[in-house]
Amino acid sequence: MPFKTRLNQLLDDVPGALGAIIVDWEGEAVDQVSSLGEYDIKLIGAHNGIILSRMQETFEHVDAGELEEVVIRTTLSRTMIRPLTEDYLILLELDQCAQLSRARHCLDSCVEELRHEFDV
Repeated sequence: MPFKTRLNQLLDDVPGALGAIIVDWEGEAVDQVSSLGEYDIKLIGAHNGIILSRMQETFEHVDAGELEEVVIRTTLSRTMIRPLTEDYLILLELDQCAQLSRARHCLDSCVEELRHEFDV
C-alpha cells in the first residue's frame, strides 16, 4: 500500500488527527498528509525527528532499552512519534481533544504495516 494511502487512512481512523508524516534520519519528509499545511507538518516532522534521535541516544547511553514511542502534549496539540526503522520515523499530530488511546491503537497498526513496507 502506498505511504500516502496508509497515512490518509490513519487520519481517517483517528478523530482529531491533524497530520501524519514519515521522516528519514536527516529530517527529510518521505511522505505526508495534513490539514495543517505541507510546510507546517514538514517542520514538525523534522524537529521532532531531532527530539526522537536525541532521546534514542540517551536511552542507549544509559542502557534503558529501545525507545518505542514519544508523546508530547501541549495546550493545543498532541504529538506522537514512533520509530519505524533505524532510519525512519512516523509522526502523528493531533488536536488537544483527540483520544490518545484510540490514536495509539491506530498508530500501532499503521507502524506494523509500514514496517512491512520497509522490510523490517
